[in-house]
Amino acid sequence: MKKMQGFEKYYQKDWDERLAILKTATELTADELEILKTAELKPEIRETLIENQITGYTLPEGLALNYVVNDKEYLVPMVTEEPSVIAASSYGAKIVKQAGGFQTIQQPRLMLGQIIFEDVRDAVRLKTTLKAYETEIITLANQAHPSIVKRGGGARWIRIRTLSQDMLSLDLAVDVQEAMGANMLNTMLEAVAQFLKTELKINVLMSILSNYATECLVTAQCEIPVELLQTDAVPGELVAQKIVQANRVAQLDPYRATTHNKGIMNGIDAAVIASGNDWRAIESGAHAYASRHGQYRGLTKWDLKDNKLSGSLTLPMPLGFVGGAISVLPLAKINQKLLQIENANELAQVVVSVGLAQNLAALKALVTDGIQKGHMQLQLKTLAHRAGATAQETPYVVAQLSANQKRDFQSAQDILTKLRKGDL
Repeated sequence: MKKMQGFEKYYQKDWDERLAILKTATELTADELEILKTAELKPEIRETLIENQITGYTLPEGLALNYVVNDKEYLVPMVTEEPSVIAASSYGAKIVKQAGGFQTIQQPRLMLGQIIFEDVRDAVRLKTTLKAYETEIITLANQAHPSIVKRGGGARWIRIRTLSQDMLSLDLAVDVQEAMGANMLNTMLEAVAQFLKTELKINVLMSILSNYATECLVTAQCEIPVELLQTDAVPGELVAQKIVQANRVAQLDPYRATTHNKGIMNGIDAAVIASGNDWRAIESGAHAYASRHGQYRGLTKWDLKDNKLSGSLTLPMPLGFVGGAISVLPLAKINQKLLQIENANELAQVVVSVGLAQNLAALKALVTDGIQKGHMQLQLKTLAHRAGATAQETPYVVAQLSANQKRDFQSAQDILTKLRKGDL
């Protein structure tokens, strides 16, 4: 396995040092490095992405470190405004890296779309009729988007589901190759819907892809010897037991499950945004998957056996590698280069691993030191910045706030004033 060099204590290096290390490790060009430095999106690009655009809204991007997935090491770009997400992600990944890394399982990657029929008088008869048209439906769908067929993809199968006494859904499964596939699917669905509407004289309510991508599941797994979990105060086996119990609460209680899954999505959303993909689609699919058994539950599984903590996370992960905003946003292409991924499947496997690492770090913090310890250090830095501290002054202000157990704006200003007078 090729090892990333120069990233030890990366968070302690200044910005220029971080970029220099990154350039060496990933062979970024001078132009790409300049894009990282400015993070500007040209107005003409913004105009192609949204309506009524007035400006660009910038969020911080950082690197999650220590990720080893299927025996390959990754730098994971993450875009987020929330303190401690990237630190927690890197910490969770570091524990798993020491245990050998993540392993993943990728199911066949198909996207689903729906044609909804309304005012159905005989659902049983219509289901039989539609099934008899399967070959024609698949042919029509592929004719509507021949380029995907040339690349080895295309429509694969249909199924018909009864939604109510007077409504049916025809679900079309499509191999979208390296794209996320929304426009492709919608084009196919509308062509099929028009044919069926004319041929069978039935009422079509709508034709649209589904973001509940149950035919595009990815599983990340890890197995951690308990000694890697120990803290100064808590033995590793007890930490593992408490993680299992904390995860159990998320299976029993929707109130806890919601926050449990939000923590998972902290990492997943940040990585998906950085990739240029539709993070809202991934988020909605994940929460639907969490409710698949009739109650909203935590998405991860953690078990303890033979002094090893085993974790797994399975999610719908229909990410694209080409097309849409991915092909337009300069940073999305640079982030693919930083990740050194080759296709959509590899991206999905890394992103689900990020979710599992994020959950491990959160649960370990909750059952040992508490979640606030990591949060507060970054919040104190934000407080110092708001008070007007420079980059050189910030560490001193943070140290004083922490030592005095003060976490308010006025205290930060008072400390900064004393510092500048030479009283500290």
